Amino acid sequence: MTADRPAVGTRLLFRWRKWDGTPHWVHECVYLGSDRWGDWFGQLPGWRSARPGREVALDAACVELLPSGSQAWVLTRNAAPSKTRVYIDVAWDARWDGPEPTAIDMDLDVVHRLDEAGVYVDDRDEWDEHRTAYGYPADVQERLERITADLERDVRADAAPFDDETSRRWFGVLHGLAPS
Repeated sequence: MTADRPAVGTRLLFRWRKWDGTPHWVHECVYLGSDRWGDWFGQLPGWRSARPGREVALDAACVELLPSGSQAWVLTRNAAPSKTRVYIDVAWDARWDGPEPTAIDMDLDVVHRLDEAGVYVDDRDEWDEHRTAYGYPADVQERLERITADLERDVRADAAPFDDETSRRWFGVLHGLAPS
């Protein structure tokens, strides 16, 4: 644990917002620790994720990575029975805000499903709508388009930290914290 991070096993909320500051998803999660990729969080089946107008209870465990540095994405790796193995939210201002992680959802998502859909970029329709409605600056749009293409390439290549091996450790930590 670094001096500015919670203790492993600390329950917290990961708060997402939209570009204009309005609330978006809030995920119940637990801090799992950090590695060279950044800070890891976990959610167990039954834990809640909610946004205005929608609330879901997870049916599978997942681990999430808030990358170190100025990365513009947040990775979620889902366990079985989820058919979505990898879900990457392209983000802005992904960081710690005091005791909680936070990020701005920038609509685009890189997804790897275990069915015929495979690897793809999702929500391009939202991206097109919101970059106009919210007035995303041109340099932000260009940067996020490049990042999305790079993420899609890396997921297709099964590169770390998007691979099974990197997340396996964090699923182990998550399950070790779960009551038996």
